[in-house]
Amino acid sequence: MKPPGPAAKRFSAGMDSGGCEKPRVDLQYGAMNDVKDRLNRLRRERKARDRTRSIQESWSEIDRQDGLTTREKLEQLINLRRTGTGTPKTKTAPPVTPVPDRERIRFTENAYSPDARYGRIRIADGLEIPGEILACLSRDPEFEQLDLSSALFVDLETTGLSGGTGTVPFNIGLGYYRDGRFVVGQYFLGELAAEEEMIADFGRFIEEGGFRSVVTYNGKAFDIPMLETRFILHRTPLRLSGLPHLDFLFPARNLWKHKHESCRLFHLAREVLQTGRDEDIPSAEIPWRYVEYLRTGDFELIEPILYHNAEDILSLLGMVIMGASLLQDGEPGERDAMDMFGAAKVLERGGETRKAADLYQAALDGALSEEVGLSARRRLASRFKRRQDWERAVELWRQMAESPDESRDVMYSLRELSMYYEHRRGDFAAAFKYAEEGYVVSLGFSESYQDDFTRRRERLKKKMRRSGG
Repeated sequence: MKPPGPAAKRFSAGMDSGGCEKPRVDLQYGAMNDVKDRLNRLRRERKARDRTRSIQESWSEIDRQDGLTTREKLEQLINLRRTGTGTPKTKTAPPVTPVPDRERIRFTENAYSPDARYGRIRIADGLEIPGEILACLSRDPEFEQLDLSSALFVDLETTGLSGGTGTVPFNIGLGYYRDGRFVVGQYFLGELAAEEEMIADFGRFIEEGGFRSVVTYNGKAFDIPMLETRFILHRTPLRLSGLPHLDFLFPARNLWKHKHESCRLFHLAREVLQTGRDEDIPSAEIPWRYVEYLRTGDFELIEPILYHNAEDILSLLGMVIMGASLLQDGEPGERDAMDMFGAAKVLERGGETRKAADLYQAALDGALSEEVGLSARRRLASRFKRRQDWERAVELWRQMAESPDESRDVMYSLRELSMYYEHRRGDFAAAFKYAEEGYVVSLGFSESYQDDFTRRRERLKKKMRRSGG
C-alpha cells in the first residue's frame, strides 16, 4: 500500500526502542502512566470543559440566525471566540485569520505487531476469521470470498453541529492490516478550508490501498453516508460505497444486548474485551473542542479526541474478533450460556438454522436469565414447529407456559398450545383451558393477545357444545 499523497504530513508512532510495537502504548498521544501526568491531564480537561460550556452558549445564539450555512456559522463562532465580543450582527461571516504554524492536514499511522494484545484478543486473530463467518455477521454473501486482510475499518469524528451537508468530519479514523500488522491511521483536518485537499488525499489513499470491504460501527447510518456527502460536495466519487460492508452494530446487539446494559462500543470493549477502557471523552464534547482548537491552535484539546478515535478503531477490531469467535466451534466452556444464545441469534439470522438450534439447546442446558430462557425456548420451539416435530415443540411450550414471568413469550406459548390441541389433537377442552389461561395472563398487558384469546374461547365453546363436551 502506498502512503498518502503530499497534501498530508505523515507521522508514525507506536514503536519501541527495539523496533517492536507496544500493544497499547501510543507515543503520539502519550500514555498517562504516572500520577503527575494524570493530574496535569485532569487540570487541562477541567479548563477545556469550562471553555466548551462558553462555546455552547455562543453557538446557541449564532445558530438562531437565518440565512447562514453551517460553515459560515462555524467561522462566525471562531471569530467571535477570537475577539471575545458579543454575537456579530451581520449575516456575512468576517474572514478568519488562521492560527500561525497550524498544519492544514495531518496524517498519522500507528502500527501494532501481530502478537500485540488488546484486552483479550491478539491483533493477528483478525486475520484468521474465515469468510463464511464474516458473511454470517454481515448477512452479505460477498464476504464469503474475503477476509479482514483487505478490509478498511472506518470511524469519524465530526463537528456535529448540524445534520446533512453542514456537518464536517474533521478526523477520519482508519484501521487496516499491512504486512500482518494492524495499522491505525488518522486524517486530521487542521483548517476547515483544507477539507477538499483532505478528501482528495483520502480518495487516493483508498484507491491505492486496494481495499475490498468496509467495517464500521453504525457506519451504514452515519459514517459512510457522511463521507459520501462530503465526497459529492467536492465532486469526487467515494470508492468505499460499493464495497461489502460489515456494520458491526447490528450483530453486536444480537450477540450482547441481552447480556450487557449497553451496546455502546466503549462499554462492550470494557466488558467483553476487558480492556479497562472508560468513556475517555464525552461524545457531546468533541465538536466544541474542535471549535476551540480552530480558534486557539491548542493541540492539547485535540489529543484526547484522537486517542478516543484510535481506541474506537482497536475496540471495533477486537469486538469483531470476539463476535467471530462465538460463532465458531470451540471447546466446551469457552462460551457461557448467554454467549451461546447471542451466537445462536446471529446464526439464525444468517440462515444457519441447524447450528443455531444446537446452540439454543446448549444455552438452555446452561445458566440463562428467566427472560432469555423464554426467548431461547420460543426460538427453538418455532424451529421444531416448522419441522413438525410436535413432541419437542409442545414440551418447550409447556415449559414456557409454566414461567412465572407474565411476558409475551408466555402468552405466545399458551396460544401455540391452544392451537395445537384444537387443530392437531381435536382436544377442544384442553385447547379451551390454555386459551382461558392466556386470556387471564393478557389482561392489562396486551390488548392484541386479549382480543385473540377472547375470540378463541368463544369459538372453542361452540365446538365443545357441538361435540357434546
